[in-house]
Amino acid sequence: MLTVRGLRRLHLSVSFDLQDGECVALQGPSGVGKTLLLRSIADLDPNEGTVKLDGTLREAMPAPAWRTRVTYLAAEPGWWSDTVQEHFTAWDDALPLVARLGLPDGCGPWSIQRLSTGERLRLGLVRALMLRSRVLLLDEPTSALDPAAAAAVEGVIAERVSDGTSVLWTTHDGAQARRVGARIFVMRPDGRIEENRP
Repeated sequence: MLTVRGLRRLHLSVSFDLQDGECVALQGPSGVGKTLLLRSIADLDPNEGTVKLDGTLREAMPAPAWRTRVTYLAAEPGWWSDTVQEHFTAWDDALPLVARLGLPDGCGPWSIQRLSTGERLRLGLVRALMLRSRVLLLDEPTSALDPAAAAAVEGVIAERVSDGTSVLWTTHDGAQARRVGARIFVMRPDGRIEENRP
């Protein structure tokens, strides 16, 4: 279980629990702080408060080890090498997921410059999924995708959730939030979250 208590960053002040095998959808207007929250949980930005995974404090492990267990996928994933496959430690192992998300097997040698925004999003997700993290922090993972590609992403994430992965998923799509989220959190302009109960 991921436990967040009194997490503070700029205007944010947030506490919640994320159970094993639970997907929580996070909604709220643009600029309200959803990305700030995900980045803070992943310890990518300075923040205060207590964050634990299975009772172990985030500070008790090196930051790279934390981020392997609690993985943040940015709305625009970063790329640092020339070709797709250079971003994977085991490209052949990634191919089944690549195919599941509607990308061609032969995209490994492609230049990053050739990729569309939607292709970059899906390949960034494959990269994150290959870590087999306990917690996934997904920032608008289907924002640039057509309905078929978005449905493929939802299906893959649902499988991970059923296997015990915890997911915090930001989305502006209310219908998607209801599809993917066992619970829905709404971030308010004052930087707090409240559960949106049906």
